[in-house]
Amino acid sequence: MLQPPTLQAGDKAVILSPAGKIEPGLVNGAATLLRSWGLSVEIAGNALCEAGRFSGSVDQRLDDLQHAMDDPTVRLIFCSRGGYGTVHLLDRLDFEMIRQYPKWVVGYSDITALHAALQSHGIISLHGPMAKHFAEEGPDDIAVRYTKAILTGEPVNYDIPVTDDARLNRKGEAAGRLFGGNLSVFCGVFGTRFAYTPKNGILFIEDIGEEPYKIDRYIHQLKLSGIFERISGLIVGQFTNYSEDGGMYATLNESIAFAVSGYAFPVCFNFPVGHVRENFPLLMGKEAKFIVEENGLIFKQN
Repeated sequence: MLQPPTLQAGDKAVILSPAGKIEPGLVNGAATLLRSWGLSVEIAGNALCEAGRFSGSVDQRLDDLQHAMDDPTVRLIFCSRGGYGTVHLLDRLDFEMIRQYPKWVVGYSDITALHAALQSHGIISLHGPMAKHFAEEGPDDIAVRYTKAILTGEPVNYDIPVTDDARLNRKGEAAGRLFGGNLSVFCGVFGTRFAYTPKNGILFIEDIGEEPYKIDRYIHQLKLSGIFERISGLIVGQFTNYSEDGGMYATLNESIAFAVSGYAFPVCFNFPVGHVRENFPLLMGKEAKFIVEENGLIFKQN
């Protein structure tokens, strides 16, 4: 796996929109914050376009992303938002130049598809907050500060206390390459050449606006595929904007716990990652270690 070089003052960053359309003010706010880090920030030519729910046509979105991937002077590709649409680009992207000149790609949610594709080409990327978060929360926000720390070379080291669903945790220790992301998006590319599923990897999942029975369907898709027989650990992040009153036999987290009850790997619930303010950044495709204890979770990527 190739890890992009750490960011330095003066490095070039590009903000682009590979999926959903976004308000210009949010992009401009994120650009201002990135410039405060000492970066030279460019907003891609089609980043603020609009075509239905998308930030421009497929060709417009593809052109921005391909150009940024191919430009050896770009050190950071900052995705403005998720939504839907990244999957349109995958089979038309050329990864040759980004393999030669690895650069950071930052985003989450629908950007899960791009993270998976990058990992399948041997490139580490960063699952982390995007333009709305940067613009609205500002430089002192914990997730923003963690993002800057990781991009400038500091290791990932999270010590997470117990949560309300700690009773569902399964204690133990796991080590392996981190993969996954938004569950519905990951399942959408699972089984294609763009999905990265390392042996003995650590899978993490999160989602928004998906009813519990749909999450149960995705989890059983992974189970029936045999993926739970290949992983060393499971991290369950934040599932938001849904109702538990959907006729299920258990809560959403309980249904996940039930689906993986026949395996021995450690499991933790309510990790601070997902469509929430405490959206802690994680290095996709990089070796990780996590320990589930009685009082909480330790997660590290050096």
